[in-house]
Amino acid sequence: MSTLAYNPLDPRRAGTAAIRESWIWFLFMGIALMVLGVACVVYDVTATYTTVVIFGWLLLVSGIFQMVQTLRTGTRVGSRILLAWGGFFLYLLSALFRGVVGFLLIRHPVVGAQSLTLLLGFFFIVGGLFRAIGSGTAQFPRWGWAVLSGIISVILGAMVLSQVPSTSVWFIGFALGVDLIFDGFAVFSFAFAVHRLPAIEAS
Repeated sequence: MSTLAYNPLDPRRAGTAAIRESWIWFLFMGIALMVLGVACVVYDVTATYTTVVIFGWLLLVSGIFQMVQTLRTGTRVGSRILLAWGGFFLYLLSALFRGVVGFLLIRHPVVGAQSLTLLLGFFFIVGGLFRAIGSGTAQFPRWGWAVLSGIISVILGAMVLSQVPSTSVWFIGFALGVDLIFDGFAVFSFAFAVHRLPAIEAS
């Protein structure tokens, strides 16, 4: 196997040896992500409600931590909390909003799935329009593929919105599964690419 001379001043060499030695972990992670993605696609309904509940808990916990941190920024005098900074009420409202939304998602995952599906549908449409118009205006190399990708996103978003609430039962889990499969394949390919890198010799 060919070797490369080690130059500590070259930032492109930094960490290459460590990454190359860890290629098997990237391989396992890629396989695990793909398996998890396939499971989400197969059990899309369960994955949808699980995602909504987990997202709700994350919002609830982050809201609690943010509220505690916001209250700690005040100066306590007896039983009163004096405002120590101008953004107190803004951060307090943000913490309350996160906590309430998280609680509602946990308490009503079906309605939460419908709301998140609506947001995803609008996101696909707006993001696809920006991608298609921006790519057509810039016309960078192979810009036609980016335009096509934007058009597909707009069509997908329109299809999702037109079939709500039936799509809200499975779409989030299905989309998560597809994303995990592609991410896993990317990590899987990266593992083999790193493994094929030439060894680096310290000089």
